[in-house]
Amino acid sequence: MKLGVDFILETLAREGLDHVFMVPGGLVDPFLPAFGRQEALTPIVAAQEGGAAYMADGYARASGNFGAALCIGGPGLTNTVTAVATAQSDGSPLLLMSGEVATVLEGLGVFQDASPQTLDDVAIMKPMTRYSSSIDNPKNMPHLFEHALLQLRTRPAAPVHLSLPGDCLAAEISVTHSPIDRALIDYNALSMTAAESSLHHFYGGSGGKPPVKIAILAGAGVEHSKAANALKEFAETWRVPVATTLRGKGVFPEDHPLSLGVFGYAGTHHSRAALMDPSLDLLIILGSGLNERDTMHWALQVKPNRTICVNLLPSAIGTHVQDGGIVGSCGAYLRYLLDQSDKLRAALEPTLSARTAWMSEIRSQPRLQDPENCESDAVPIHPARVIGELRKAFPRDGVLVVDSGAHRAFAGHYWEAYEPKTYVSATNLGPMGWAIGAAIGVQCAQPRRRVAVVTGDGCMRMGGMEIATAARYQLPVIYVVINNAALGNVWLRAHGLGPTPDEMTRLPDHDWAGFAQALGSRAETVRSPGDLAGAFERALQGEGPCLIDVKADKAFTTPVKDWAEAIAAYSYHE
Repeated sequence: MKLGVDFILETLAREGLDHVFMVPGGLVDPFLPAFGRQEALTPIVAAQEGGAAYMADGYARASGNFGAALCIGGPGLTNTVTAVATAQSDGSPLLLMSGEVATVLEGLGVFQDASPQTLDDVAIMKPMTRYSSSIDNPKNMPHLFEHALLQLRTRPAAPVHLSLPGDCLAAEISVTHSPIDRALIDYNALSMTAAESSLHHFYGGSGGKPPVKIAILAGAGVEHSKAANALKEFAETWRVPVATTLRGKGVFPEDHPLSLGVFGYAGTHHSRAALMDPSLDLLIILGSGLNERDTMHWALQVKPNRTICVNLLPSAIGTHVQDGGIVGSCGAYLRYLLDQSDKLRAALEPTLSARTAWMSEIRSQPRLQDPENCESDAVPIHPARVIGELRKAFPRDGVLVVDSGAHRAFAGHYWEAYEPKTYVSATNLGPMGWAIGAAIGVQCAQPRRRVAVVTGDGCMRMGGMEIATAARYQLPVIYVVINNAALGNVWLRAHGLGPTPDEMTRLPDHDWAGFAQALGSRAETVRSPGDLAGAFERALQGEGPCLIDVKADKAFTTPVKDWAEAIAAYSYHE
C-alpha cells in the first residue's frame, strides 16, 4: 500500500515532471524516503525556498509543463512569497506544496504550526494564486490534487498552492492518478462571432479600402498557445511585419526580414516606427495584456476600427480596447486566419508590394540605439559589448535567462532571440535575483540546450547562493554578472539628485568570481572587453556551472531613449 506522499510523487511523474525543487525540513520529512522509493523524479535541493520556487518557475517556462516546488510551511512558505507572486504576474504554472503539522495538532502550539488555526499559510497564498487549499483529509487527496492541477494548467496559467498536513502524507492511499486529459489543458477556445467579425478589417478597413500598413504586436500569449509557427506563416503569407513585447521576445525570429524587434521597454526604433506610424491601417495585438511596458508607457494608439486584439482574458482587452476585441487563443485565431486565406487573398494580395515598400522604408533606418556600443573598447566594460560578445559565442538555440536591473534593458535591446522559450525573463514583477535560480529550472527542463544568465551584482547579493545549487548538481549554466558596483538602474536615476542618493545606490565591488569558486563553480574575472570572447568560449567548453564576473561601468545609460521620450510625453488625462 502506498502512502499519501507516494501518491503525490507518482502523480507529478504521471503528469510529465522529472524534477522537483525543494528545501528539506521537518514538515516535509516524509518526502525524503519517498523520493528514494521512486526513480521518475529527481529532487533538486536549493539553498533557500525562494530559490526553489524560482527554479520551479523557470522549469515551467522552459518545459511548457508546470513546475513543482516543495517546502515546509511557516518560514519555508513565507520565503516563497515573491516567487509565487512573480509566477502569478507572468502567468506561470507553479505548483507550490508546503508541509504542515498534523491536523490533530493544529492550534496546540506545535513548533512551526502555520495551519488555519495560527498563521494560516493557505490564506497567505490566496491573493497570489488561483487556488490555495489544505488537504486536511487523506480521502480528499486524490480529487483535491487533481482539482489543483486543473486550476494550475487552465489557460491562462497561474500558480496554485497546496498545504499538506503530516497525517495526510503518512496515510495509506490506494488510488492511482490518471493523467489529465490534454484537451482540458491545450484547448484553443475562440469567439467565432468576434473572429468572423474581424475579417472586415482586412476586406475594407476603416476607410473602405484594404489595409496596406498592417503590423502585429505579439505577446507572451503567442508562446503560451504554441502559435509561433502559425504567426510566422501568416506574417510571411501577407508580408506583415511583427514586433514582440519584451515578455514575448523569441516568438518571432529577430533575424527575419519581417521582424521589427521588441516594442516598448528596451524596444527598437523599427518597432516604434511601424506601430506608432500615424497612418497605420491595422494593428493586430496577440496575447499582450497591454500593460505599461508592452505599450511604450501607453503611448501606443489603440485606435477604434483599426485594431484587432486577441486575448484569453476579457479584462486584458476591455481595459484598453474599445472595439476589435476577440476573446480566445492567439493560436486559434491565427489558424482561423490561415484557413481564411482564400477569402483574404482578394483584399491583401494587391497590397503586398506597397506593404513590402513600407517595411523596406522602415528597415532603411537604424534598428538599434547606439549599435556601436556592442563593439565598444571602453574600460570598465560597456554592458552592450558584453551582450554582443555573448550572442556571438552562444548557440543559436541556447536559452538566455535575464534578471532585473539595467542589464535587462541592454539584453532586451541588443540580444537577438530566434525561437520561443529561448529568452526567459520575469518582466512584470521583476524581482532581482530571479534569473539565478530560474536558470537552474530551465537547465533541468532543457538538458540538451546551453543556458546562460545575464544578471548584476545587485541581483547576486539577493540570489547568488543558488550558484551553490548549480554546482552541487553540475548543471552547466553560465552566469554572466555585469558587475558595475551599483544598483545600476537606481543609480542612473539617483546619482544626479545629490551625494546622498549617489552613495546609497553604490555597492561594494565584490569578487563574484571568488564567491562562485568558494561555492564549487568555475569562475573568472574579465576586466578588458577583448577578453570577453575567450572567457565565454572557456565557459562553454568546461563542465558544470561557470560564472564570469565582468567589471562594467555603471555610467553607461541604458538603451531606452524611445521609452524615456514616451514617458516624458505621456499624460494620463489626455
